[in-house]
Amino acid sequence: MAKWLVKTEPSECGINDFAAAPDKTIPWDGVRNYQARNFLKDMAVGDEVLVYHSSCKDIGVAGIVRIARSAYPDPAQFDPESPYFDAKSTPDNPRWQAVDMMFVRKLPRLIPLDRIRSQPGLDNLALVRKGNRLSVMPVSDEEWQIILAAG
Repeated sequence: MAKWLVKTEPSECGINDFAAAPDKTIPWDGVRNYQARNFLKDMAVGDEVLVYHSSCKDIGVAGIVRIARSAYPDPAQFDPESPYFDAKSTPDNPRWQAVDMMFVRKLPRLIPLDRIRSQPGLDNLALVRKGNRLSVMPVSDEEWQIILAAG
C-alpha cells in the first residue's frame, strides 16, 4: 500500500468534513495540475492519505483518510456550471481524475508545518521543499512514520 498527502483548505473540505460525511466518503475532485493528477491515477484502494490543512489559521496535518475508490474521470470537468469545468475534456478523452477518500481518523492534535519541517528525515518530502505547490504528493513509509511520530 502506498502513502500520500493531500493539501486542502478546511473551509472547502477538511478532516471534519470526512468525519461528518454520511458514509464517511468524499470524492476528491477539482485537481487541475497534471503532476497531481498523475499521482491521483497512481492511488489504489486501501492506500492511506494524510490530510493537510492549508490556507487557514491552523496549518498542518489534521488526520488520515483512505482511498475508497481508485481514479475515475472527474465529473466536474464536464459540468459547465462548475469552477472546475474544462471545455477541452470529453467523456471519451477526460483530462482530469478524481478518487473517493474515506475517513479513518482525526489526529489527537494538528501536526503543524513548522514541526514537520524540523523533523530529521523529511528533507526530501515534497511538502517541505521550496516552490512545491502540489496538492497531491507521495509520502514514503519512513516519512509517514516520522510525521505521525511528530504528532
